[in-house]
Amino acid sequence: MRQIFSALIALVLALPAAAQDRRPSHCIALADASGATYLHKASFGQPVPEFSVRIHYIHHASFLIQTRGGIDVATDFTGFLGRTELIPDVVTMNHAHETHFTQFPDPAIPHVLRGWATADGGNDHHLDLGEMLIRNVPTDIRSRFDAGVERNGNSIFVFEAEGLCIGHLGHLHHEPTAQQYAALGRLDVVMAAVDGGMTVDLPTMIRILKRLKSSVVIPMHWWGESNLQRFINGMTDEFDVIDTQGPSIEVSLRSLPDRPTVMVLRPQMLRDETAD
Repeated sequence: MRQIFSALIALVLALPAAAQDRRPSHCIALADASGATYLHKASFGQPVPEFSVRIHYIHHASFLIQTRGGIDVATDFTGFLGRTELIPDVVTMNHAHETHFTQFPDPAIPHVLRGWATADGGNDHHLDLGEMLIRNVPTDIRSRFDAGVERNGNSIFVFEAEGLCIGHLGHLHHEPTAQQYAALGRLDVVMAAVDGGMTVDLPTMIRILKRLKSSVVIPMHWWGESNLQRFINGMTDEFDVIDTQGPSIEVSLRSLPDRPTVMVLRPQMLRDETAD
């Protein structure tokens, strides 16, 4: 354990100065979190239980993450969540493809976090909302320009709430480096693209997830049942698999499964109860 801790400290010290200057994250530490094996389903319009976070799979790579205090975050936001009047407090976006961002986010959204570097500055986010901390780890993406690589064109966003560390890998095009793994820290829950082509290939994604050892893996960005099943087949030697048959789960530190588990959510656009 002492050797592992020393190696982790060495990796963190090797990070660029900007990364080291960030405010503390409870996810970047050695920690254990295990407990009951049951995760609850619930509608996005209902209150979130105490000590829990709700994750609702909307479509493609978009999720709604909700806290008990009423924070709503939409990932890989395309500008449309469904037949709902909900305006998220925060949206995150990546721009490898148009299905992961919008050029015209609603100006009523308080926080719009772009996952790519822009002319106005880099994509270095550290948003502290009290009940939730949102940070990112930039990665590169393939490009037709600049020798085929766009530096810092994607972000892995990490959402810290209720003691949980929830990661969204975005449109990942390469395995994280040792420094990026160290910057991510512990991820209790991770949303991972498993298309096997437009993002990283399937063996690489499986290797990434087995290294992360997250308690819950939620596959996203899959194109059909056969595509999803190929991913599952590659995970069953080390992960249990639960098909929830629904779009959402509620998770807490107490409810993290003892054995790493792939939780299959079925995407569903948001719909207000008053919608026709």
